[in-house]
Amino acid sequence: MATNFFFQAKKILRQHNPSSFATKTERFKTVRLVDKQLLELGYRGLELKALKPKHIDALLQKWQSDGLSLGTVKNRMTHIRWLAEKIGKKGIVPASNAALGIEKRIYVTNENKGKTLSQKQLNSITDQHVKMSLKLQVAFGLRREEAMKIQPEKADRGDHLVLDASWCKGGRDRTIPILNEAQRELLEEAKALAHGRSLIPVQRMYVEQMKRYENTCIKIGLEGAHGLRHSYAHQRYFELTGIECPAVSGVSVRELSAELQIADKEARAIITRELGHGRLQVTATYLGS
Repeated sequence: MATNFFFQAKKILRQHNPSSFATKTERFKTVRLVDKQLLELGYRGLELKALKPKHIDALLQKWQSDGLSLGTVKNRMTHIRWLAEKIGKKGIVPASNAALGIEKRIYVTNENKGKTLSQKQLNSITDQHVKMSLKLQVAFGLRREEAMKIQPEKADRGDHLVLDASWCKGGRDRTIPILNEAQRELLEEAKALAHGRSLIPVQRMYVEQMKRYENTCIKIGLEGAHGLRHSYAHQRYFELTGIECPAVSGVSVRELSAELQIADKEARAIITRELGHGRLQVTATYLGS
């Protein structure tokens, strides 16, 4: 049976949630988890507008004692901040993670997380729309949601793709260059398959196609499909600088010549825009430092 807290929070989510499907899903999961864990912590009969700093502190202590990663804790706090703001109680959650005692996340590990997609794996995929989405991820560094929602006919602008904000994480549109014939041929194949629509078949909802995508990745041994974006970033770095990025080569930026350090900085700015990120620090998780 749903609690008042959960019922009221769900109403807020429906009324004020313009973000991407992935963000909506994660917010819903966080709200449901918060409701469940507050009950476990003894806070029964809680109304949403009665949420207080003590509830936030209790949740945070539980998550830290559970050994959750900094990234997971920060993501959950982001969703709680959003909810607190919508109910007019922004002050119950400090704007700074440091004020909550959450350490600064270390983004860069210089670990190569790139993934490739073999012809054998592609040949085993029966869903042609999922197969095309994965191929577009390889060729253009798309996120999985973008690779399904993209309308190839609309995105194609000759020498570049324009991804509509409604397809992208955070509601930010972006431009990706079309640099070679292989990309052009793949895009023409995608347009022929989509028939002026997206790469979600007309008879399916997005959530259904996402499930097919996830099951396909598991079946072909590509659980870390986000690694395809890493490989795209690695390839673009090599094209822009003439050298492998630190995540691949193991050579840190500070070991490069002054000339290559300038090229590194310029390449990172370009790749950051192409990947749809707002900060160079985030792109460093792909490229190393």
